[in-house]
Amino acid sequence: MVTLTDTATDSFVAALRAQSRRYHDRHPFHERMNAGELGPAEIRTWVANRFYYQENIPRKDAAILANCPDRAVRRRWLRRIVDHDGTAEGEGGIEAWLRLGDAVGLGREEMEDERHVVPGVRFAVDAYVTFARIRPWVEAVASSLTELFAPDLMAERLAAFERHYTWIDRQGLAYFRARLTQAPRDSEHALEVVTEHCRTPEQQAAAAAALSFKCDVLWSVLDAIDRACADR
Repeated sequence: MVTLTDTATDSFVAALRAQSRRYHDRHPFHERMNAGELGPAEIRTWVANRFYYQENIPRKDAAILANCPDRAVRRRWLRRIVDHDGTAEGEGGIEAWLRLGDAVGLGREEMEDERHVVPGVRFAVDAYVTFARIRPWVEAVASSLTELFAPDLMAERLAAFERHYTWIDRQGLAYFRARLTQAPRDSEHALEVVTEHCRTPEQQAAAAAALSFKCDVLWSVLDAIDRACADR
């Protein structure tokens, strides 16, 4: 087995970071949202469909935990589930997204019963959860590295919502504020895991492909949301 040098590892990390060019912040729908060009109905469609992604994140992370043989990794990865599910009622990222739904005029029941989730979003998100369940756990960890690009996106999104969508209660934006600190912490750990366990060209190629797949998932989610808005 050929193990890569530190220089090759640096090149690997650079290749992972280069995936930012395929991140969904460049999707036309996202660009319109940040420019303040969406109406309330479009914002509500985005919030309701993105909730399906948010509520499936702990299931994705649980799949990684189930496949991961490393106790140290599992201990740290557990924080992700706690971040989204909380440790008590009324806590966590899923609850924060439900409050965002409240702030944009969506009832909790219509968020939780998924009545607004379009087939393309469901298909893409389910594919991501399945990927985490059936692929090697390190590849599933690598797929989460879109978080490398998330802090900038969250900062821009928060500023855009506060500037352009003044009809939204600012307390409903708490999810975005929390991710400004959570995403860098999570991505640092995931990158540490991937660089430690992906030491051959084949392993690194698989990790890069996993991250590319995740970028496709997020882009497909916005494609489906964009189409749903155009059809209404």
